[in-house]
Amino acid sequence: MSIGARILVVDDEAPIRRWLKVNLETRGYAVDTAETGEQGIMAFENQRPDLLILDLLMPGMGGIEVVQKLRAVSTLPIIVLSAIGEEAQKVHALESGADDYMTKPFGMEELFARIRSLLRRAAGATSAAPIFVAGSLSVNFDRREVSLEGQPVRLTPTEYDLLKYMIEHAGKVLTHRMLLQEVWGQAYVDQAQYLRVFVGQLRKKIEKQPGRPRFILTDPGVGYRFCTDADG
Repeated sequence: MSIGARILVVDDEAPIRRWLKVNLETRGYAVDTAETGEQGIMAFENQRPDLLILDLLMPGMGGIEVVQKLRAVSTLPIIVLSAIGEEAQKVHALESGADDYMTKPFGMEELFARIRSLLRRAAGATSAAPIFVAGSLSVNFDRREVSLEGQPVRLTPTEYDLLKYMIEHAGKVLTHRMLLQEVWGQAYVDQAQYLRVFVGQLRKKIEKQPGRPRFILTDPGVGYRFCTDADG
């Protein structure tokens, strides 16, 4: 899913909404816009977009609150836009459930690349081994479904891709740089905060005790290793 996908743009600045709408439509995307967080929630419910581009700082309901509300009901890919480039703000947005974070001003080609990447993740791909089971954790790669102790686990597209890559290389130490490059892309190899945030989120969702992980183990100063039952 890429060309023809429906994108919702939520930003309180009319010039940015118009600029994004024109540029996205020239690439073949269907675009809906909203100028407040409240309108963005309504547009999501009515239009069911394939991806959301969301301003962080808006009057009324801010971008963080919008992300949190949507994450309670959806795994919709979300790109946050903000004039604030501080790492703490970026981490806060990612921890709230955003998939990506772009600092204004930004180039359209970079935005297009990130949109394509997120839509590919959301569309998914089949795996040679469609079912993976490790203890109480089960992953159906054909259906992109994850369950823990028989209960469904809701993952965002990025969380799912990170888990899938770790499972496909179970037992191996995966360096920070390797994971960032393979899951996010070459442009993200120095964005260590992305990896810390998403590993933390995954642990909260698939580990019985996130502080004492059973599946996603840390190799200090190096990276992470996915442990199966066979690995002990």
